[in-house]
Amino acid sequence: MHIVQQLAAGIVGQVLTGRNLNQTLEEVLRKHAAFSAQERGALQDICYGTLRYYGQLGKMLDALLGKPLQDQRLRELLLVALYQLQYSKAASHAVVDHAVRAAKKMNAAASGLVNAVLRNFLRRQSELLQLAAKTDEGRYSYPQWWIDAIKSQYGEQAESILEAGNQHPPMTLRANLRQSSTEQYLAQLQAQGIAARLVAPQALWLEQPLPVDRLPGFLDGAVSVQDAGAQYAAMLLDVEDGMRVLDACAAPGGKTAHLLEMRNIEMVAADKDARRLERVRENLQRLKLGATLLCGDAAEPANWWDGKTFDRILADVPCSASGVVRRHPDIKWLRRPSDIESFAKQQARILQALWPLLAGNGKLLYATCSVFARENQQVIDVFLSRHNDAKQTIITAHDLYNGQLLPNDQHDGFFYALLQKNA
Repeated sequence: MHIVQQLAAGIVGQVLTGRNLNQTLEEVLRKHAAFSAQERGALQDICYGTLRYYGQLGKMLDALLGKPLQDQRLRELLLVALYQLQYSKAASHAVVDHAVRAAKKMNAAASGLVNAVLRNFLRRQSELLQLAAKTDEGRYSYPQWWIDAIKSQYGEQAESILEAGNQHPPMTLRANLRQSSTEQYLAQLQAQGIAARLVAPQALWLEQPLPVDRLPGFLDGAVSVQDAGAQYAAMLLDVEDGMRVLDACAAPGGKTAHLLEMRNIEMVAADKDARRLERVRENLQRLKLGATLLCGDAAEPANWWDGKTFDRILADVPCSASGVVRRHPDIKWLRRPSDIESFAKQQARILQALWPLLAGNGKLLYATCSVFARENQQVIDVFLSRHNDAKQTIITAHDLYNGQLLPNDQHDGFFYALLQKNA
Protein backbone atom coordinates (compact mmCIF):
# COMPACT_ATOMS: atom_id res chain seq x y z
CA MET A 1 0.00 0.00 0.00
CA HIS A 2 3.00 2.32 0.33
CA ILE A 3 3.02 2.46 -3.49
CA VAL A 4 -0.52 3.85 -3.42
CA GLN A 5 0.50 6.39 -0.82
CA GLN A 6 3.52 7.45 -2.86
CA LEU A 7 1.45 7.78 -6.04
CA ALA A 8 -1.18 9.83 -4.18
CA ALA A 9 1.52 12.22 -2.97
CA GLY A 10 2.74 12.63 -6.53
CA ILE A 11 -0.76 13.31 -7.85
CA VAL A 12 -1.45 15.90 -5.14
CA GLY A 13 1.86 17.55 -6.00
CA GLN A 14 0.96 17.75 -9.69
CA VAL A 15 -2.44 19.24 -8.90
CA LEU A 16 -0.90 21.91 -6.70
CA THR A 17 1.27 22.99 -9.64
CA GLY A 18 -1.86 23.50 -11.76
CA ARG A 19 -2.97 20.13 -13.17
CA ASN A 20 -6.55 18.84 -13.17
CA LEU A 21 -7.14 16.16 -10.53
CA ASN A 22 -9.37 13.86 -12.59
CA GLN A 23 -7.06 13.91 -15.59
CA THR A 24 -3.93 13.31 -13.51
CA LEU A 25 -5.56 10.48 -11.57
CA GLU A 26 -6.78 8.80 -14.77
CA GLU A 27 -3.29 8.94 -16.29
CA VAL A 28 -1.74 7.30 -13.22
CA LEU A 29 -4.41 4.59 -13.09
CA ARG A 30 -3.84 3.77 -16.76
CA LYS A 31 -0.16 3.19 -15.99
CA HIS A 32 -1.12 0.91 -13.09
CA ALA A 33 -3.85 -1.11 -14.76
CA ALA A 34 -2.97 -4.11 -12.61
CA PHE A 35 -4.14 -2.36 -9.45
CA SER A 36 -6.97 -4.10 -7.62
CA ALA A 37 -10.31 -2.38 -7.13
CA GLN A 38 -9.30 -1.77 -3.51
CA GLU A 39 -6.04 -0.10 -4.54
CA ARG A 40 -7.78 2.06 -7.15
CA GLY A 41 -10.40 3.11 -4.63
CA ALA A 42 -7.79 3.89 -1.98
CA LEU A 43 -5.76 6.01 -4.40
CA GLN A 44 -8.79 8.03 -5.40
CA ASP A 45 -9.95 8.51 -1.81
CA ILE A 46 -6.53 9.68 -0.62
CA CYS A 47 -6.13 12.17 -3.48
CA TYR A 48 -9.62 13.62 -3.16
CA GLY A 49 -9.52 13.68 0.62
CA THR A 50 -6.11 15.32 0.89
CA LEU A 51 -7.20 18.13 -1.45
CA ARG A 52 -10.59 18.43 0.25
CA TYR A 53 -8.92 19.08 3.62
CA TYR A 54 -5.68 20.54 2.31
CA GLY A 55 -6.06 23.79 4.27
CA GLN A 56 -6.50 22.02 7.58
CA LEU A 57 -3.83 19.41 6.91
CA GLY A 58 -1.34 22.06 5.83
CA LYS A 59 -1.81 24.08 9.02
CA MET A 60 -1.31 20.99 11.18
CA LEU A 61 1.78 19.96 9.26
CA ASP A 62 3.28 23.44 9.58
CA ALA A 63 2.79 23.24 13.35
CA LEU A 64 4.45 19.83 13.47
CA LEU A 65 7.44 20.86 11.37
CA GLY A 66 8.08 24.23 12.93
CA LYS A 67 9.91 25.43 9.81
CA PRO A 68 9.32 25.05 6.04
CA LEU A 69 10.20 21.71 4.50
CA GLN A 70 12.47 22.16 1.48
CA ASP A 71 11.60 18.83 -0.16
CA GLN A 72 8.12 19.41 -1.62
CA ARG A 73 7.64 15.71 -2.42
CA LEU A 74 8.20 14.86 1.23
CA ARG A 75 5.68 17.50 2.28
CA GLU A 76 3.06 16.00 -0.04
CA LEU A 77 3.75 12.52 1.34
CA LEU A 78 3.23 13.81 4.88
CA LEU A 79 -0.01 15.52 3.86
CA VAL A 80 -1.53 12.34 2.41
CA ALA A 81 -0.43 10.37 5.48
CA LEU A 82 -2.02 12.99 7.75
CA TYR A 83 -5.24 12.70 5.76
CA GLN A 84 -5.24 8.94 6.26
CA LEU A 85 -4.55 9.23 9.98
CA GLN A 86 -7.27 11.83 10.48
CA TYR A 87 -10.02 10.69 8.10
CA SER A 88 -9.52 7.13 6.84
CA LYS A 89 -10.24 3.82 8.50
CA ALA A 90 -6.71 2.54 7.87
CA ALA A 91 -4.78 1.38 10.92
CA SER A 92 -2.50 4.12 12.24
CA HIS A 93 0.57 1.90 12.51
CA ALA A 94 0.12 0.76 8.89
CA VAL A 95 -0.19 4.36 7.61
CA VAL A 96 2.99 5.39 9.42
CA ASP A 97 4.88 2.30 8.25
CA HIS A 98 3.84 2.82 4.62
CA ALA A 99 4.83 6.47 4.75
CA VAL A 100 8.25 5.62 6.16
CA ARG A 101 8.79 3.03 3.41
CA ALA A 102 7.70 5.51 0.75
CA ALA A 103 10.02 8.17 2.19
CA LYS A 104 12.98 5.79 1.97
CA LYS A 105 12.40 5.50 -1.77
CA MET A 106 12.41 9.29 -2.10
CA ASN A 107 15.19 10.11 0.34
CA ALA A 108 16.49 7.49 2.75
CA ALA A 109 17.65 10.14 5.21
CA ALA A 110 14.14 11.55 5.48
CA SER A 111 12.45 8.40 6.75
CA GLY A 112 13.27 9.27 10.36
CA LEU A 113 11.66 12.70 9.99
CA VAL A 114 8.50 11.18 8.51
CA ASN A 115 8.27 8.66 11.33
CA ALA A 116 8.76 11.34 13.99
CA VAL A 117 6.27 13.80 12.48
CA LEU A 118 3.48 11.25 12.07
CA ARG A 119 3.92 9.76 15.53
CA ASN A 120 3.96 13.24 17.00
CA PHE A 121 0.68 13.94 15.19
CA LEU A 122 -0.92 10.87 16.77
CA ARG A 123 0.13 12.09 20.22
CA ARG A 124 -1.06 15.68 19.65
CA GLN A 125 -4.00 15.08 17.31
CA SER A 126 -6.69 16.89 19.30
CA GLU A 127 -4.42 19.84 20.08
CA LEU A 128 -3.38 20.22 16.43
CA LEU A 129 -6.98 20.17 15.20
CA GLN A 130 -7.85 22.98 17.60
CA LEU A 131 -4.75 24.91 16.55
CA ALA A 132 -5.63 24.61 12.85
CA ALA A 133 -9.20 25.77 13.51
CA LYS A 134 -7.93 29.10 14.84
CA THR A 135 -7.38 30.23 11.25
CA ASP A 136 -10.08 30.44 8.58
CA GLU A 137 -8.05 28.40 6.11
CA GLY A 138 -7.42 25.68 8.69
CA ARG A 139 -11.04 25.67 9.83
CA TYR A 140 -12.75 25.62 6.43
CA SER A 141 -10.02 24.29 4.09
CA TYR A 142 -10.38 26.96 1.41
CA PRO A 143 -7.99 29.72 0.33
CA GLN A 144 -8.50 32.89 2.37
CA TRP A 145 -9.70 34.93 -0.64
CA TRP A 146 -12.46 32.37 -1.29
CA ILE A 147 -13.58 32.40 2.35
CA ASP A 148 -13.64 36.20 2.38
CA ALA A 149 -15.73 36.31 -0.80
CA ILE A 150 -18.31 33.85 0.53
CA LYS A 151 -18.53 35.61 3.90
CA SER A 152 -18.94 38.99 2.22
CA GLN A 153 -21.69 37.75 -0.08
CA TYR A 154 -23.63 35.40 2.19
CA GLY A 155 -23.05 36.54 5.76
CA GLU A 156 -24.56 34.06 8.22
CA GLN A 157 -25.02 31.46 5.47
CA ALA A 158 -21.32 31.42 4.63
CA GLU A 159 -20.35 28.71 7.10
CA SER A 160 -22.93 26.21 5.84
CA ILE A 161 -21.91 26.89 2.22
CA LEU A 162 -18.24 26.32 2.98
CA GLU A 163 -18.97 23.19 5.01
CA ALA A 164 -21.21 21.78 2.26
CA GLY A 165 -18.29 22.05 -0.16
CA ASN A 166 -16.31 19.64 2.02
CA GLN A 167 -18.98 16.95 2.18
CA HIS A 168 -18.85 13.80 0.15
CA PRO A 169 -21.15 14.48 -2.83
CA PRO A 170 -24.49 12.68 -3.07
CA MET A 171 -25.25 10.30 -5.93
CA THR A 172 -28.49 11.35 -7.58
CA LEU A 173 -30.35 9.77 -10.49
CA ARG A 174 -32.72 10.93 -13.21
CA ALA A 175 -35.10 8.37 -14.63
CA ASN A 176 -35.51 8.41 -18.42
CA LEU A 177 -39.15 9.46 -18.74
CA ARG A 178 -39.37 7.90 -22.19
CA GLN A 179 -38.94 4.49 -20.56
CA SER A 180 -40.58 4.84 -17.13
CA SER A 181 -41.78 7.37 -14.58
CA THR A 182 -39.63 8.46 -11.65
CA GLU A 183 -41.95 6.58 -9.30
CA GLN A 184 -41.69 3.39 -11.35
CA TYR A 185 -37.91 3.54 -11.38
CA LEU A 186 -37.85 4.18 -7.63
CA ALA A 187 -39.87 0.98 -7.22
CA GLN A 188 -37.27 -0.89 -9.33
CA LEU A 189 -34.51 0.35 -7.04
CA GLN A 190 -36.40 -0.67 -3.93
CA ALA A 191 -37.14 -4.11 -5.41
CA GLN A 192 -33.37 -4.65 -5.71
CA GLY A 193 -32.70 -3.47 -2.18
CA ILE A 194 -31.24 -0.11 -3.24
CA ALA A 195 -32.31 2.57 -0.76
CA ALA A 196 -33.35 5.82 -2.45
CA ARG A 197 -35.78 8.71 -2.02
CA LEU A 198 -37.22 11.53 -4.07
CA VAL A 199 -35.53 14.90 -3.38
CA ALA A 200 -36.84 16.88 -6.38
CA PRO A 201 -39.57 16.26 -9.00
CA GLN A 202 -37.36 13.82 -10.95
CA ALA A 203 -34.30 13.43 -8.70
CA LEU A 204 -33.70 10.17 -6.86
CA TRP A 205 -31.12 10.41 -4.07
CA LEU A 206 -29.25 7.19 -3.27
CA GLU A 207 -28.54 6.46 0.36
CA GLN A 208 -25.27 4.82 -0.66
CA PRO A 209 -23.42 5.54 -3.95
CA LEU A 210 -22.81 2.48 -6.11
CA PRO A 211 -21.32 1.62 -9.52
CA VAL A 212 -23.60 2.52 -12.43
CA ASP A 213 -23.60 -1.06 -13.71
CA ARG A 214 -25.56 -2.00 -10.59
CA LEU A 215 -28.35 0.43 -11.45
CA PRO A 216 -31.35 -1.35 -13.02
CA GLY A 217 -31.40 -0.76 -16.78
CA PHE A 218 -28.52 1.73 -16.83
CA LEU A 219 -26.86 0.22 -19.90
CA ASP A 220 -30.24 0.22 -21.68
CA GLY A 221 -30.78 3.92 -21.01
CA ALA A 222 -33.35 3.66 -18.22
CA VAL A 223 -31.54 6.10 -15.94
CA SER A 224 -28.74 8.67 -15.76
CA VAL A 225 -26.59 10.03 -12.96
CA GLN A 226 -27.24 13.77 -12.59
CA ASP A 227 -27.15 16.06 -9.57
CA ALA A 228 -30.56 17.24 -8.38
CA GLY A 229 -29.51 20.86 -8.80
CA ALA A 230 -28.44 20.29 -12.39
CA GLN A 231 -31.87 18.79 -13.12
CA TYR A 232 -33.49 22.18 -12.51
CA ALA A 233 -32.21 23.42 -15.89
CA ALA A 234 -34.53 21.36 -18.10
CA MET A 235 -37.53 22.16 -15.92
CA LEU A 236 -36.87 25.91 -15.74
CA LEU A 237 -36.35 26.35 -19.50
CA ASP A 238 -40.12 25.92 -20.05
CA VAL A 239 -39.83 23.81 -23.21
CA GLU A 240 -42.90 22.64 -25.14
CA ASP A 241 -43.34 19.99 -27.84
CA GLY A 242 -42.34 21.09 -31.33
CA MET A 243 -39.89 23.78 -30.23
CA ARG A 244 -36.41 24.29 -31.66
CA VAL A 245 -33.98 24.21 -28.74
CA LEU A 246 -30.25 24.91 -28.44
CA ASP A 247 -27.97 23.64 -25.69
CA ALA A 248 -25.04 25.96 -26.41
CA CYS A 249 -22.41 24.45 -24.06
CA ALA A 250 -23.72 20.91 -24.09
CA ALA A 251 -20.95 18.54 -22.99
CA PRO A 252 -21.19 16.05 -21.39
CA GLY A 253 -24.87 16.06 -22.37
CA GLY A 254 -26.86 15.55 -19.19
CA LYS A 255 -29.07 18.59 -19.68
CA THR A 256 -29.45 17.92 -23.42
CA ALA A 257 -30.69 14.43 -22.67
CA HIS A 258 -33.01 15.61 -19.92
CA LEU A 259 -34.72 18.06 -22.31
CA LEU A 260 -35.16 15.32 -24.91
CA GLU A 261 -36.62 12.97 -22.32
CA MET A 262 -39.22 15.55 -21.32
CA ARG A 263 -40.40 16.87 -24.70
CA ASN A 264 -40.55 16.08 -28.41
CA ILE A 265 -38.31 18.85 -29.71
CA GLU A 266 -35.83 19.70 -32.44
CA MET A 267 -32.65 19.61 -30.38
CA VAL A 268 -29.30 21.14 -31.32
CA ALA A 269 -26.39 20.51 -28.98
CA ALA A 270 -23.19 22.49 -29.48
CA ASP A 271 -19.83 22.41 -27.75
CA LYS A 272 -16.43 23.74 -28.75
CA ASP A 273 -14.56 20.64 -27.53
CA ALA A 274 -14.84 17.83 -30.08
CA ARG A 275 -13.75 15.16 -27.61
CA ARG A 276 -16.31 16.23 -25.02
CA LEU A 277 -18.96 16.46 -27.74
CA GLU A 278 -18.33 12.76 -28.39
CA ARG A 279 -19.44 12.11 -24.80
CA VAL A 280 -22.74 13.83 -25.63
CA ARG A 281 -23.14 11.47 -28.58
CA GLU A 282 -22.40 8.42 -26.42
CA ASN A 283 -24.84 9.50 -23.72
CA LEU A 284 -27.62 10.10 -26.23
CA GLN A 285 -27.01 6.73 -27.87
CA ARG A 286 -27.26 4.93 -24.52
CA LEU A 287 -30.51 6.77 -23.77
CA LYS A 288 -31.85 6.12 -27.29
CA LEU A 289 -32.26 9.85 -27.98
CA GLY A 290 -31.39 11.94 -31.02
CA ALA A 291 -30.08 15.46 -31.55
CA THR A 292 -28.06 17.48 -34.04
CA LEU A 293 -24.52 17.81 -32.65
CA LEU A 294 -22.35 20.76 -33.68
CA CYS A 295 -18.74 21.44 -32.76
CA GLY A 296 -18.63 25.18 -32.21
CA ASP A 297 -17.85 27.92 -29.71
CA ALA A 298 -20.93 29.47 -28.09
CA ALA A 299 -19.12 32.82 -28.15
CA GLU A 300 -18.72 32.63 -31.95
CA PRO A 301 -21.99 31.24 -33.39
CA ALA A 302 -21.31 32.80 -36.80
CA ASN A 303 -18.99 29.84 -37.42
CA TRP A 304 -21.70 27.19 -36.96
CA TRP A 305 -25.21 28.70 -36.76
CA ASP A 306 -27.48 28.10 -39.77
CA GLY A 307 -29.40 31.37 -39.28
CA LYS A 308 -32.61 29.73 -38.06
CA THR A 309 -33.63 31.05 -34.65
CA PHE A 310 -34.37 28.98 -31.58
CA ASP A 311 -37.46 29.05 -29.37
CA ARG A 312 -35.37 28.15 -26.32
CA ILE A 313 -31.66 28.37 -25.55
CA LEU A 314 -29.80 26.83 -22.63
CA ALA A 315 -26.54 28.68 -21.92
CA ASP A 316 -24.80 26.54 -19.31
CA VAL A 317 -21.70 28.72 -19.45
CA PRO A 318 -18.13 28.00 -18.30
CA CYS A 319 -17.59 29.16 -14.72
CA SER A 320 -15.45 28.79 -11.60
CA ALA A 321 -17.39 25.63 -10.62
CA SER A 322 -17.42 26.99 -7.07
CA GLY A 323 -20.76 25.30 -6.43
CA VAL A 324 -19.45 21.80 -7.15
CA VAL A 325 -16.13 21.81 -5.26
CA ARG A 326 -17.01 18.72 -3.26
CA ARG A 327 -16.92 16.81 -6.55
CA HIS A 328 -13.75 18.62 -7.66
CA PRO A 329 -11.77 19.63 -4.54
CA ASP A 330 -8.77 20.62 -6.65
CA ILE A 331 -10.77 23.64 -7.88
CA LYS A 332 -10.38 25.33 -4.49
CA TRP A 333 -6.61 25.39 -4.83
CA LEU A 334 -6.36 25.97 -8.59
CA ARG A 335 -8.63 29.01 -8.82
CA ARG A 336 -7.35 32.56 -8.32
CA PRO A 337 -9.40 35.74 -7.64
CA SER A 338 -8.55 36.97 -11.14
CA ASP A 339 -10.17 33.84 -12.60
CA ILE A 340 -13.61 34.95 -11.43
CA GLU A 341 -13.37 38.20 -13.35
CA SER A 342 -12.07 36.34 -16.39
CA PHE A 343 -15.01 33.92 -16.29
CA ALA A 344 -17.48 36.80 -15.92
CA LYS A 345 -16.12 38.44 -19.08
CA GLN A 346 -16.33 35.14 -20.97
CA GLN A 347 -19.88 34.59 -19.77
CA ALA A 348 -20.90 38.06 -20.90
CA ARG A 349 -19.44 37.41 -24.37
CA ILE A 350 -21.37 34.15 -24.70
CA LEU A 351 -24.63 35.72 -23.56
CA GLN A 352 -24.16 38.60 -26.01
CA ALA A 353 -23.33 36.20 -28.87
CA LEU A 354 -26.29 33.88 -28.27
CA TRP A 355 -28.98 36.53 -27.90
CA PRO A 356 -29.44 37.09 -31.68
CA LEU A 357 -30.07 33.33 -32.07
CA LEU A 358 -33.20 33.56 -29.90
CA ALA A 359 -36.57 34.07 -31.57
CA GLY A 360 -38.99 36.80 -30.49
CA ASN A 361 -40.88 35.75 -27.34
CA GLY A 362 -38.24 33.05 -26.91
CA LYS A 363 -36.54 32.24 -23.62
CA LEU A 364 -32.88 31.79 -22.70
CA LEU A 365 -31.82 30.10 -19.49
CA TYR A 366 -28.45 31.29 -18.20
CA ALA A 367 -26.87 28.72 -15.90
CA THR A 368 -23.67 28.30 -13.91
CA CYS A 369 -22.48 25.91 -11.21
CA SER A 370 -21.08 28.88 -9.27
CA VAL A 371 -21.97 30.53 -5.99
CA PHE A 372 -20.13 33.77 -6.76
CA ALA A 373 -22.45 36.68 -7.64
CA ARG A 374 -19.85 38.13 -10.03
CA GLU A 375 -20.50 35.20 -12.37
CA ASN A 376 -24.23 35.11 -11.77
CA GLN A 377 -26.73 37.92 -11.23
CA GLN A 378 -24.10 40.61 -11.84
CA VAL A 379 -23.54 39.27 -15.37
CA ILE A 380 -27.31 39.28 -15.96
CA ASP A 381 -27.73 42.80 -14.60
CA VAL A 382 -25.11 44.21 -16.96
CA PHE A 383 -26.68 42.35 -19.90
CA LEU A 384 -30.17 43.66 -19.10
CA SER A 385 -28.87 47.23 -18.85
CA ARG A 386 -27.66 46.95 -22.45
CA HIS A 387 -30.64 45.14 -24.00
CA ASN A 388 -34.05 46.79 -24.01
CA ASP A 389 -35.53 43.71 -25.70
CA ALA A 390 -34.72 41.47 -22.74
CA LYS A 391 -36.44 40.96 -19.42
CA GLN A 392 -35.68 38.60 -16.56
CA THR A 393 -38.50 36.27 -15.59
CA ILE A 394 -39.00 35.39 -11.94
CA ILE A 395 -38.42 31.68 -11.42
CA THR A 396 -39.51 29.70 -8.40
CA ALA A 397 -38.42 26.26 -7.33
CA HIS A 398 -37.61 24.45 -4.11
CA ASP A 399 -34.41 25.83 -2.47
CA LEU A 400 -34.01 28.43 -5.23
CA TYR A 401 -33.62 32.00 -3.92
CA ASN A 402 -33.26 34.78 -6.50
CA GLY A 403 -32.00 32.18 -8.92
CA GLN A 404 -29.27 30.89 -6.58
CA LEU A 405 -29.27 27.28 -5.43
CA LEU A 406 -26.87 26.84 -2.53
CA PRO A 407 -25.08 23.52 -1.98
CA ASN A 408 -26.45 21.23 0.71
CA ASP A 409 -26.67 17.51 1.43
CA GLN A 410 -29.15 16.96 -1.43
CA HIS A 411 -27.66 18.97 -4.30
CA ASP A 412 -24.73 21.07 -5.52
CA GLY A 413 -24.71 24.83 -5.95
CA PHE A 414 -26.12 26.39 -9.15
CA PHE A 415 -27.42 29.69 -10.46
CA TYR A 416 -30.26 30.13 -12.97
CA ALA A 417 -31.62 33.23 -14.70
CA LEU A 418 -34.44 32.99 -17.23
CA LEU A 419 -34.46 35.76 -19.85
CA GLN A 420 -37.31 36.40 -22.30
CA LYS A 421 -36.94 38.27 -25.58
CA ASN A 422 -39.54 40.83 -26.57
CA ALA A 423 -41.39 40.13 -29.79
